[in-house]
Amino acid sequence: MRLTTKGRFAVTAMIDLAMRQGKGPVTLSGISQRQAISLSYLEQLFGKLRRHAIVESIRGPGGGYSLARGADEVTVADIIIAVDEPIDATQCGGKETCHGADATTGARCMTHELWSTLNEKMVDYLDSVSLQDLVDQQKQKSAEQSVVVMHRNNVAVGQN
Repeated sequence: MRLTTKGRFAVTAMIDLAMRQGKGPVTLSGISQRQAISLSYLEQLFGKLRRHAIVESIRGPGGGYSLARGADEVTVADIIIAVDEPIDATQCGGKETCHGADATTGARCMTHELWSTLNEKMVDYLDSVSLQDLVDQQKQKSAEQSVVVMHRNNVAVGQN
């Protein structure tokens, strides 16, 4: 599987959005600035996420986006599939028209089952990771970084 920027950016933007839930709608321009993702690209991604009922838009002044359901109910697979990111390691896109396949007998290439099984494992894994899991990881990282910064500041103050 080759995850493109479409899938990566969609997941990153959704983490940003989920981390700000409960504080009102989140603007795409804010996500764009914080995550260094093009605003027009985010608009395309969020259009797809909205059509898949992962986010909802709030119009008007003070508008933006919010999650359409809880972060614990949205998986990484949901996000990637919503933005049309293929999760497929086969050469044939699952159509069994692999390079090296025998068109007369309908036999698949020798490695089709290997890549097909890998697809299943990837989808299972991405379906097991919720948006809330990713938010929790980010909060844990932030807390750990804060402790390191506080420790450095205390050491620097003690040396003066």
